[in-house]
Amino acid sequence: MNIVLKNGDKLSLTEGATCAMAAAAISEGLARGAVAAKVNGRTVDLSTPLAEGDALEIVTLKDPEGLAIYRHTCAHVLAQAIKTIYPTSKLAIGPTIENGFYYDIDFVTPITQDDLAKIESEMTKIIKSDLPLERFTLPRSEALALMSKYQEKYKVELIQDLPEGETISFYKQGGFVDLCRGPHLPSTGKIKAFKLTGIAGAYWRGSEKNKMLTRIYGTAFPKKSDMDAYFAMLEEAKKRDHIKLGKELKLFAVMNEGKGFPFFLPNGMIVKNTLIDYWRQVHTREDYREISTPVILTRSLWETSGHWDHYKDNMYTTKIDGEDCAVKPMNCPGGMLVYKLEPHSYKDLPLRLGELGLVHRHEKSGQLHGLMRVRCFTQDDAHIFMTPEQITDEIKGVVRIIDEVYSLFGFSYHVELSTRPDDSMGSDEDWENATNALRAALEEMKLPYVVNEGDGAFYGPKIDFHLKDSIGRTWQCGTIQLDFQMPQRFELEYTGEDGEKHRPIMIHRVVFGSIERFIGILIEHYAGKFPVWLAPVQVKVLTLTERTEDYAKALAAEMSAKGLRAQTDLRNEKIGYKIREALLEKVPYIAVAGDKEAAEGTVSVRKRGEEKSVSMKKDDFIALVLRQRDEKTAF
Repeated sequence: MNIVLKNGDKLSLTEGATCAMAAAAISEGLARGAVAAKVNGRTVDLSTPLAEGDALEIVTLKDPEGLAIYRHTCAHVLAQAIKTIYPTSKLAIGPTIENGFYYDIDFVTPITQDDLAKIESEMTKIIKSDLPLERFTLPRSEALALMSKYQEKYKVELIQDLPEGETISFYKQGGFVDLCRGPHLPSTGKIKAFKLTGIAGAYWRGSEKNKMLTRIYGTAFPKKSDMDAYFAMLEEAKKRDHIKLGKELKLFAVMNEGKGFPFFLPNGMIVKNTLIDYWRQVHTREDYREISTPVILTRSLWETSGHWDHYKDNMYTTKIDGEDCAVKPMNCPGGMLVYKLEPHSYKDLPLRLGELGLVHRHEKSGQLHGLMRVRCFTQDDAHIFMTPEQITDEIKGVVRIIDEVYSLFGFSYHVELSTRPDDSMGSDEDWENATNALRAALEEMKLPYVVNEGDGAFYGPKIDFHLKDSIGRTWQCGTIQLDFQMPQRFELEYTGEDGEKHRPIMIHRVVFGSIERFIGILIEHYAGKFPVWLAPVQVKVLTLTERTEDYAKALAAEMSAKGLRAQTDLRNEKIGYKIREALLEKVPYIAVAGDKEAAEGTVSVRKRGEEKSVSMKKDDFIALVLRQRDEKTAF
């Protein structure tokens, strides 16, 4: 029989040959590195038999799917080790997550962090045994009987919830069997480096009404050196933790009196307002018109937009004058109302409405985290109303802005195209047209992307921008969502060149996403060392003695008059102590004013990150800082 390889070549194999045999026929090295395969686009085990004409792609650990399979197999090894040491425990679910995996387990006697070493030891034995992972399927009744026999009540519940006719598959390794869709590594011996990283509580199926289970987290990498690098990154991330630095640098506070509602302190407000000023500069240049819509709007509006049906559990509600209302979780319905205030012609389009809107979303208390996960935040929204012919150019314009902004902060990024989710609204035709429009724009710009199936918004597909920070972590921030649905639901119109009424197409887009979250990302990206233009204090002027107080004050006043943020430290303390404090505050420049400097009109300047100070004329120094502020120089 013949199968078709990824490059289009045909490979001749004997009837009944498996994916593993195909890998060996291609090359010995590929066979060694193979962990799974894609047959006609579906990821399967290497033991899967092939048929005439199948399209085959061998999956290795260099592929994202391969690494996920590797980690999922490690989750099965964890489960087997748990059942060996704690035979009365009950297994729930064990999926992969970013950089690792976890397994939720119901223990008779709770375990602690100290027990992880014992579990790791048992996992190592299983890996060294190089047990084959064998897939088998059962009819529903037999699958239920098998899991009932093993007294795995959570697995029984999962099987009962599967649709009728669903293939129910299991994986066996040694004497251990687990319910799983797969695929998996050929054997446990393929795992080379793993580590259990912690335990936490997790409600079964995420519901507080269900039992609290023990979640054991772990990570796994193809090589120990990769894992060592990962843990080194985590240590660096701890040093950069935005909650810790936010407190030290007096940027923001999170208080019990407002859980999930961050308090911005004076230094933090400087950063926030400077970002907003920059946002306004860019959007004014790009012909956006800024609006502001109410925080509370009627329930009927949210029903029209579709948010009430799809998002009400995350919305805060109230009654005003006897009418049901909701605090806005999104800005878009308000933008629809603004558009409808006056008639529009095709000559008015594209109409770009920008809004720095304060939105509120109910997040569970256990998910709140500093500025990264909050219950209220400022979304840098914009809604672009356009004709169908303008879609590609408008998407390109948004991409250009996002690229400009992320490049300024030193972020690289990758792009995902997210398609129709299960809970979407609208016709198949609209979704296909919208998805194809986004795809066409990306391909016209020659912008590489991956498809994220089923992760679009309920009203339309989207392009998501995942930026990478200075220590290699990724964050999803910018998004472009193409929407055919909401203009229909709100009956938006414009008069076309033909004199007839037409429905505009709409783009929802954000660049920062949440300004609060973006600040949290920036704190960690820069490790609190903001560039000059963003730094709450740009220059700290220190005195050596009381004799130079007037010179230091005059210098700081001159800088302030020119728009720089300068502070003085006139305390009667040793200069070394003052410098250490200023270094902890991470100010870009420390300027020391002694008798010599006062007499000569100079300053002794220490740039952040450098050990030595240099003498500069005060005018030259002020000009340098002004230039770096205006050019948004980072160091």
